[in-house]
Amino acid sequence: MSTEYRNKQVEENREQLEYHVREILRLIGEDVDREGLRDTPARVVRMYEEIFAGYSADPAEVLGVTFDERHEELVIVKDIVFYSQCEHHMAPFFGKIHIGYIPSGKIAGLSKFARLVEAVARKLQVQERITSEIADVLNRELKPHGVMVVVEAEHLCMCARGVKKPGSKTVTSAVRGYFRNDAPLRAEFMALIKE
Repeated sequence: MSTEYRNKQVEENREQLEYHVREILRLIGEDVDREGLRDTPARVVRMYEEIFAGYSADPAEVLGVTFDERHEELVIVKDIVFYSQCEHHMAPFFGKIHIGYIPSGKIAGLSKFARLVEAVARKLQVQERITSEIADVLNRELKPHGVMVVVEAEHLCMCARGVKKPGSKTVTSAVRGYFRNDAPLRAEFMALIKE
C-alpha cells in the first residue's frame, strides 16, 4: 500500500504500542535491553502503521473516479499480490487475488483494483471475508452485470505452526450477478486466470 495509507490509530498510540511490544518481548523471556531488540518496539509499530493501513482506508473511496464505458464483456485483473494478517493468530497470510467483472456502463481504472485489494487486506482478516468484501464493494460501487473474485493464499498459521503443512494453499471465491448462474462464464474466468 502506498505511503498515502497509514494507520492513524497506530500513529496516535505509538508510545503505548511500543510499551506493549516491549512487554510482550519481556514476557516471552527475551532480554529487551539487548542490542538486537532495543529498537524492535519502534520498528514493530512502524510496521503496524503499514500492514494495518486498511483501517484508515475506505474501500469504496479507493476505487476513485469511474468512467462511463459501453464495454460489456469480461474484464479480468489477475495475480494481484496481497499480504494480510490472520485475525486468529496475528500471523501473516499472503497470495494472489484474481478479479473478473462484466461492466454495465461503468469501469474503474485498473490500478484501482490493486488499491482495493490493499484497503481490504491490510487489517486483521480472514481469507473468506477478504474475498466477499472485494466482490461486494465492486458490486455496490460499479454495479456490474457480474463479479467474480478468487483468492489463493498460503497461511503461516497453518504452515509454520499447528499442522505445519508448508506449501498448502487455501482457495476461496465469491460470485455475484451473472457469474452466479452462468457456469460457462465461471469456467471462462477460471481458465483465463490459470493461463
